[in-house]
Formats: sequence, structure tokens, C-alpha cells
Amino acid sequence: MPSLNELVRRHTTLTGADVEWLHNLVSEWQLLSDLSFADLVLWIPTWDGIRYVSVAQMRPNTGPTSYQDDMVGHLVPRGRRPLLDAAFDEGRIVREGDPEWREEVPVRVESIPVRREGKVLGVIARNTNLLTVRTPSRLELTYLQSASDLAQMIAAGSFPYPGVEQTDMDAAPRVGDGLIRLDADGIVTYASPNALSAYHRLGLTTDLVGSHLGRATAELAPPSRGAVHEALVKLASGWAPRQTEVEAQGGVVTLRAIPLKPKGVLTGSLVLARDVTELRRRDRELMTKDATIREIHHRVKNNLQTVAALLRLQARRMDSDTGRAALDEAVRRVGSIAIVHETLSQTLDERVAFDEIADRVLAMVMELSQDGKVTTRRTGSFGILAAEVATPLAMVLTELLQNALEHAFGPKASGSLEVSALRGRAPATGMGWSDSWNGGAKPDEYLLITVQDDGRGMPEGFDPQQAGNLGLQIVRTLATNELGGTFDMVAGPGGGTKVVLEIPVR
Repeated sequence: MPSLNELVRRHTTLTGADVEWLHNLVSEWQLLSDLSFADLVLWIPTWDGIRYVSVAQMRPNTGPTSYQDDMVGHLVPRGRRPLLDAAFDEGRIVREGDPEWREEVPVRVESIPVRREGKVLGVIARNTNLLTVRTPSRLELTYLQSASDLAQMIAAGSFPYPGVEQTDMDAAPRVGDGLIRLDADGIVTYASPNALSAYHRLGLTTDLVGSHLGRATAELAPPSRGAVHEALVKLASGWAPRQTEVEAQGGVVTLRAIPLKPKGVLTGSLVLARDVTELRRRDRELMTKDATIREIHHRVKNNLQTVAALLRLQARRMDSDTGRAALDEAVRRVGSIAIVHETLSQTLDERVAFDEIADRVLAMVMELSQDGKVTTRRTGSFGILAAEVATPLAMVLTELLQNALEHAFGPKASGSLEVSALRGRAPATGMGWSDSWNGGAKPDEYLLITVQDDGRGMPEGFDPQQAGNLGLQIVRTLATNELGGTFDMVAGPGGGTKVVLEIPVR
């Protein structure tokens, strides 16, 4: 289905400001559809003026639909729907005419001109399914009267509200959540059962009808400073288009005020109310869990750093060079895990940007291990990794770097060491990515890591899958068992040694 922008660009000559106005209208018109119990279709005249194109459609949540099929993208010539012509040409709401019959369903059609700064941009066709029409209740009469006021505001160009920041419609209360109708003085003339229940959650013990909603709401809310109190009174009185949350007696209610000015003068307002108590409770639980998890990572990091400090102290007291070297290796291993936990303690989820960790591991190994003049660099990006991947990968990277510095270069020797990372959607074949990989449709499924030096190279007959010290054994175990990937060591193309890791990270 084409978007509103595509249809407007293809078929009309509307300006960018006009299109933005239509977007604002479409983001708000679920309100009109629900209050009207009707489908809405937005028709815009084409650039040549001989047809209309439907650019948006909305079905009601409060009643049956009049259109089983999608109407977006349909074109109709002028003259086929006289109500569209009359509303667009005369700039007025048109309700004349008999009901239309669609698949044995009677439908009442009304046309509402969409005006912006005195210019009619298009027409909203409001289609009401009459099959289930019955004697309206007080709630339905209030809905229809409010819909009529909004339709007049759209025709006059005063809705959506010019210059007012748009409401987050995902979080905003809807008509069915709870509706309160106020008069021009902010007195409640009608409150739906859901709206009354929401106020009962805040601690209200009486009826709302006849009370001043702003003052009643402020009295329910906890005591606050004068400016905050007055702002709440004004918002709940419906004097300006605003949205806020009120919390009292353990309940939380979202309020959205919609002033009604069908003839340019405030005649009343709608206040939509939604009980979000349970939603906010779950949000707070999640925030508490997130904070707890971050605190755990922080404490683990502190404990690991303490262990590393103790090992470092013990190493200084060792007379054996072999024992001291073993303890130094343990310090680096513990430190690499601590770096991951430190990064996790600063995030909101169990995912980390591994580039930062790789850079810190590289700096740590170089600082603790090398007295020579080996230069290092990292190329490519590891991207975002889950904690269960980041922790063993940090260990693997630490071991590979330490192994390269220890065996590729002699004491005081110079050289270069490069770590590279490449993410893609297809596994590698042999030493390179398969031909099907192009970084396209399904990214971030595999991570290819190489650690390459220009040192003395591997000894003749060395088998990286079997031989090696404790560090290489750790690398093989973590790479294959923990990370589910592959590990290999080969001679570098220009000398030295190249280590290749391929890890699935989907």
C-alpha cells in the first residue's frame, strides 16, 4: 500500500507545509473516527483537478466498518461523488443525500473539508454504517456532539491545533479509555463509566458530573507547589491542548485535554482519561530490575578488580620468574572479564558496544606485557554484542594478543599487531567471506575476527588445533564450545602469524 507522502507527491501539487498539516491531521483523526462511529477516508484533488485520490483511511474502534477493503490509492473522477465536490468547492460540511448501499449495508456519507490557512486541501469522507443504528444513549449522544464540534474545527482550519506540539498517540488515552465532557467553564457535563472508574482509582468518592474537573483533580493529587497546582487545574479544565499524568492513592491516570472551538470560541472541551496504574507499576518494576542488574555488574567488576590486585601483590612477592609470569597472565584474564562487567554496568540491557572493550583490552595487554616497540591498531567494528558473547570473546582476545606479544616478538623487538573485525550475514568459507555475503539484507549474523602480526611466525610443524600453551587451550575451548565458532592459525601473507576466528552472533 503506498504511503501518504508517495500518493501526494505522485498525484498532487501540495506544498511541504500542506503535507505536514495532513500528517498531523491523520495522526489525530482516530479521535474523530471513534467519536463518529464512522470510517474516515481522506480525498485530495489531483494536480489536474479532474479526480480525487484517497491518501489515508481510518476505521473506528467503537463501531462496525463501512469499508471491508482498503481505499488508499483509489482514484475517482469529479462528479461521481457530488458530496466531495460540494464540500471542496464550497468549503463547508455537506450532509445532504440519501444513504448509500454497499453490499446490502446502508451507509450515511458526510463530507468535511480540510482547511489550512484559509485553503481547502482536501475532503474527509465520513462513512457511518447504519445497519446497527439504534436509539442513542447518553454516551453516544456525547460522542456524536463532540465529533460534530471536531468536524467543524477541521473545516475551519483550527484542528489539529496550529503551532501545538503533537501528542504521542501511542501513549495518549483513546475515546474508549474514558471520556469527560466539560462546558466552557470547566464543569463536567458528562463522564463515561471508564472515566469515572479512573477517577475512583485516584481516590474520588463522589460523582464527577457538576464538579469543576480542574479543581477536583488538583484536590485528589498530592500537595504540590502553587505553580504546579495551578498548571494541573488549567490542564484538567480543558483550556489548552495538553497531556499529563496524575498520581494519587496508588493510582496513575493519564489525562489529555482537547478544547472544542467549533466556531472559533471555546464552547467546552473533551478530557480523555486512561487508567495506567498497572502499566506504570510494571515500568517501575523493570526499572528496578535494570538498576539491580547494573548494580550486580558493578559489584562483580569491583570484586574482579580486587582479585586482580591481590594476584598482582602476590606476583611481586614471587621469587620464581615462571610463577610471576603465570600470576601476571591471571591478572590479565581477570582484568578482561572486569572490563566487560564495567561496560555492562553502564548500559540498560545485556548488550555492549564491543569496540570499546576491544580497545581497552588491547591497551591493557600492551601496558602489562611489552617492553619493546610493537605498534597496535584495530580496524573494522565488532558492533553490539550480547553479554554472553562479549565475556568469552574478551577472554579470547586477551589470550590471542598476549600470545602474539609473547611468541611473535622477542624481547625489545619491534613490529606491528593488528586486530580486525567484520560482521556479515553469511559464514566465511576457508579464509574469506562467501560470495553470497554483501552486508545486505540480513546483517550481524557472523563475526569474522583476525589477529595478525609480522613477527617470527609459527614453528615448523606447529598444529594450532592440538599444540600450544594454556592460553591457546583457553582460546580453542571458548571459541568452539562457548561461542560455537571456529578457530585457526595460519602463516600471514607477508610473514608472521594470522589467527582467524569466526563466531555466530545472531
